[in-house]
Amino acid sequence: MGLKWLSWTAFLSLVVVAVILTAQDSIFAHDPIGIAAQIMAALLMLWVRLTFGIRSFHAGANPTAGGLVTTGPYRFLRHPIYASILMFILAAAQSHLTWLNFCLALVATAAVAVRIVAEERFLVKQYPEYRAYAARTRRIVPFLL
Repeated sequence: MGLKWLSWTAFLSLVVVAVILTAQDSIFAHDPIGIAAQIMAALLMLWVRLTFGIRSFHAGANPTAGGLVTTGPYRFLRHPIYASILMFILAAAQSHLTWLNFCLALVATAAVAVRIVAEERFLVKQYPEYRAYAARTRRIVPFLL
C-alpha cells in the first residue's frame, strides 16, 4: 500500500467517524469540559485557517505549494489541524461515552496518526528545512508530543 492510499483511507475514516457521531447526535459535547475543549479546538482551527490560508483545504496528506509555514500555531505545533480535529472528536466521544464512541475515538486517533506519518514523509521530501523545524516543534501537543 502506498502512502497516498493510506492517507486517503485515513481521511475517509475521519469523515466516517464525524458522520456517525453526527448521526447519533453525539458530535457536540454537552458537559463543561467537553464544550470548553471543542471551543478551544474550533479556535485553534480558526487560527490555523487564518495563518495557513485556503491552500490547506485538501484531502490528501501531500504538502501544498507555497513554502513551509512555521508561524502562528505552526510555531508551537507541526500539525495543529490534526490536533484540533482530534481534540474536537475526543471531546465529543468522552461527553457521550459509549463503547461505539470509544471505538470511534480510537479510529480517529489512528487515522490522525496515519495522516501525520504520511504527511511528514512528504514534507521531508519537499522541504529540506522540515527536519530542523520538526526537531524544535512538537507534533500535536505543545511541550509533549
